[in-house]
Formats: sequence, C-alpha cells, structure tokens
Amino acid sequence: MRCLAVCQDELVIRMLDELLLPGFEVEFVVEGRPLARRLHDAGVHVTAADPRRTETYLKADLTPGTCVIIEDNGRRGLRKILEAVRDAGGTLVYVLGLGAAATARRAEELRLDFPDVSYLSMAELFGGPLLTELARSLTRARVQQYQRYFSDADRVLIMLHNDPDPDAMASALALRNVLRRTKATAIIGTMQPVTRPENLRMVNLLDIHVEPLTPESLKEYDRIAMVDVQPHYFGDLIDRVDLVIDHHPEQPGYTTMFKDIRADYGSTSTILTEHLRAVDVSISERTATALLYAIKSDTLFFSRQTNRGDLEAFSYLYPLADAAMIRKMEGAEITMERLDYVMRAYRHGTLSEQVFCAFLGATPREDFIPYVADFFLQLEHVKWTVVAGVVSDSLVVSVRNLGYTKNAGEFVRRFFADIGSAGGHRAMAKAVVPLSAFYAKFGDASEQSIGLRLQELVTQFLHEVRSQKAEGRSEAEEAKAR
Repeated sequence: MRCLAVCQDELVIRMLDELLLPGFEVEFVVEGRPLARRLHDAGVHVTAADPRRTETYLKADLTPGTCVIIEDNGRRGLRKILEAVRDAGGTLVYVLGLGAAATARRAEELRLDFPDVSYLSMAELFGGPLLTELARSLTRARVQQYQRYFSDADRVLIMLHNDPDPDAMASALALRNVLRRTKATAIIGTMQPVTRPENLRMVNLLDIHVEPLTPESLKEYDRIAMVDVQPHYFGDLIDRVDLVIDHHPEQPGYTTMFKDIRADYGSTSTILTEHLRAVDVSISERTATALLYAIKSDTLFFSRQTNRGDLEAFSYLYPLADAAMIRKMEGAEITMERLDYVMRAYRHGTLSEQVFCAFLGATPREDFIPYVADFFLQLEHVKWTVVAGVVSDSLVVSVRNLGYTKNAGEFVRRFFADIGSAGGHRAMAKAVVPLSAFYAKFGDASEQSIGLRLQELVTQFLHEVRSQKAEGRSEAEEAKAR
C-alpha cells in the first residue's frame, strides 16, 4: 500500500521509513530543501513542497486509497494541511502526535472538524502490535468506503471467473456478508458453471447458489463486484466494474471505483477474511468453512505461495469452521476419470532436472490439467510441473512449482503472452493459446512434440535464471572486494 508521510522532524522521518518499509510504499513531504537533500542522499523517497497547498498532494498523485500520515508537533498549520489533503481527495488520514502535543484533548479537537481522521501518539505507532492495527484500520476505512457505495443499490452482482473454484466461491460468500446482503439482493454469478467434482460437492454441501450469466444479463445490476478475477479475464466484454478484490497480479485496461489487489497473498479468501474482521462482521460457520477450505486448497495447505496473512486468517477461521464438512469436500478430489489422466501423464511424461513435463492430449475438461500438475508436484525430487492438454482447439498449459525464487508467471508470459493469454503467480501459472498459434511459433505440427517442446522451454528458462543469479552474485562479490 502507498503511504504519504508529511513530516519535518528528521528523526521521525527515519524511524517511519524504517518502520513502514517494506509493507508500505512510502514517500515523504518536507518543507525544507536542505533536509530533503540529506534524506534523498540517504536513500529516502522525499519531495520538498509546501504541505499546506492542495497542489502538493495532487502532484504526488494522492488517491482515496493512499494512507496519509501527518506529523503534529504542536505548531500552527496542521488544520491547513488537513484541509489541503482532504481537498485533494485524501480519506485515509492519520495524525501522528509528537511529545507534549499528543494529548487526548488535541485529538478530540481535531475530530470535531475532521471526523474521519485518526489520531495516534508516537508511543502507539511504534508499539509492535500497532503496525498490524494500522494496516487493519486502513482495511477498515477501505471496506467502509465500498460498503457505503454499494448500500443504495437494489441489485448487486458478485461475479466469478469461469468454472469457479473454492477461493472464488468462498470470497463471494464473504463479500455478500461484508455488504450485509442476502442471496436475493447480491447474486453470485458466472459465465460458465462449476464442473470440478470437489467444487460441485462444495456447492452442494454449503448450499451455494451460483447463477448463470450472459453478457446481456450484466445490464440488470446496479453494482458489479469481482472476486478472485479481474475484468481483463473476460476480454472486451467488461471494461468497468465497481469493486475488484483479487490475489492475482494486477492487470491494466479497466476502471473501477474500488479495488484491493494483493498479489503476495495465497488466496483471495484471506483478503476477504481481513475485510470481515476489519468491520467486525460476524462470520457464520458456513462462511468460515468455505473460507478455510478455500485457503487450504489455494495454497495446497501452505506448500505454495503464502504469507503471514494467510496463516493468520487460517488460524482465526479454524475454530469457527466445520472440520468434518471440509473432509467431505476434500474427499471428492480423487475420481477414476482424474486417475486416468494421472496415469496418462505418468506413462508419457518426462522428469529432468527436477522438472516434470507431460502432454495429456485432448481433454474433455480443463480442470484435469491443473489437477495433474498439482498431483505430480507432490512427488519427491519434483520442484516444477508443466502439464498441457488440448481443450476445444486451444492448448492449455498449467505450471506449478514450490515457489522460492522461481517465477511460474514469468515463464508463461515470456513464451506464450504474444500468442495467447498467459499469467499467474510465482508458484502457479496458466497459459491458453490456440493450438495453431503454438505450432506456428514453435514448429513441428504434431501433438507428440508438445511435451518435449515444453520441457525444452522450461529447461531453457531455468538455466537462464540460474545464470542471471550467478552473474549477480559475481558482481556483488566484486563490489565487496573493491
């Protein structure tokens, strides 16, 4: 999250810079140019400008989602700064009281004229738990903003990606709760229905209604929110929505009133759990079960991309959820049909340099491909899986790895973004390209060559990554020697 800090005390600036990084992208506004030069030379992102002018914040690209921290040292001018920030569109504003200025009376006086401003003392800010509380209060303000925006809508659509997975459906249930709506006033919808066995079992056991959508039916809704997906996924069909909440890398090409995109999170359900907690919404057993199952499945029980937020959400939800229900949903994952494709990959796949590659041929459903990729990632000595299949004349490629410093998303974007759609995270990614385009770029128009070609591409990619790292270490060693 971006943070703009208006401070004049060098010690406070250095302390804030140390405290807020790397969780926040911090920029400081100071009045004195000599101070700005010293801080700039020390590697601090700083601008010298008049903090009492609205223009200062407009030039700094202040948005409603920017956290603003303003130092209160007891001198005059604080109210003019607050007015300038408010006039520039700032809404997430915190006043940091220093020394004798940080009094309860001072905080109360400010709240009378600026009710949305939060007042913190220096001691509070630098307390360990307070940094977590600061992030939570920012989330609370963000959620309250979109709650107000959605409150006067008669019909709301919570839109999911095609063939939605547990993370998408659980996030939709949670968002409906955040918006304090029912299934009649907040519809959960998708262009293509749920097909995977374990997801169908989740739908049935938790009684989740996912309505079919058409391009024409989108016009029936007053507000549209998207969870676990962004508008670019639907091509030219949608270029504007009201809210986007997602854990996939942010994509350009659309406009939205509100968004919360955190690509370092293992699941969108983690983000929605934080939203529920931020505004003190009671989480039912049904919603907690859906969210817990989603976090568990999207992170492969924390064996792929995850962070502290995922772990905290899981710990919070665990006592609220129905563990027996989760075991029932997980029991649907292994089917004879899926085992057939696992065996097909076992017979025709190759394992080289801890990378397993397999081509499944024509597959009736796309979900077989990521399932096989996840299955083989569990094998000993396998750190990458690249599994492909043909679905309706398109080559679908699923890539999985154990994370660390590797980047599955970078791999698919590099080789397939120019001929189809490609993207994903460090630990999981997907590409969908027309089969004819794959043959045109890589040659040898035969299905037997696809698995070998994928093995060559991922091997080339990993060798280049290792070479770049080696060069980086050599340069660092040379610099250290000098």
